[in-house]
Amino acid sequence: MMNKGGQKMNKMTQAIWIAQSLFNRGKASGSRAHISFKDENKIYINGNNTCFGILAKDDFSILDLNGTHIGGVKPPENAKLHIIFYNKSSEIDSIIHTNSFYSTLWSCRNHENKFDCVPEYTPYLKMKLGTIGVIPYAPPGSEELFKNFEKNIANSDGFLLSNNGPIVGGINLMDTFSKIEELEESCRLSYEITINSQKN
Repeated sequence: MMNKGGQKMNKMTQAIWIAQSLFNRGKASGSRAHISFKDENKIYINGNNTCFGILAKDDFSILDLNGTHIGGVKPPENAKLHIIFYNKSSEIDSIIHTNSFYSTLWSCRNHENKFDCVPEYTPYLKMKLGTIGVIPYAPPGSEELFKNFEKNIANSDGFLLSNNGPIVGGINLMDTFSKIEELEESCRLSYEITINSQKN
């Protein structure tokens, strides 16, 4: 990804740009969204009570690959979700978790298929991301939530945390960005089609 001067953005600059883009378009709000990325055997993740709209370099916590805090601000309560996701595959280089409206709305439904809960109305979700599992609800930051996630991490490619929203990982920041965007759009289509079919 290039900046306006044609220079390649570093990962931190990309992460901040992505966060601000999601916030400015209403796909992340308040201080409940988190973005993380790997760089030189470290994981960078924005801390608690940081807002995507005004995210800055100083808002990031630095962890080692095991999740131990080694620098920056205090890590967020859900940092362990990111560590579990990174342990899924060595190819995962970045992770985004938001509370985007339609993905969160879809996560509140009772899904029969817990391993692939988003209908394939267009081919793009499967092409870009794959299957979407739903993780049983547990309070944010709780050991119960981490256990639920760890138990289901191998079953799907991306996830909806019940009553909490989407979390996806990708091979780089822009890949992860495109996946969270596609998941939100697919959940919007699913919700709109379901509601319209119930009216007819």
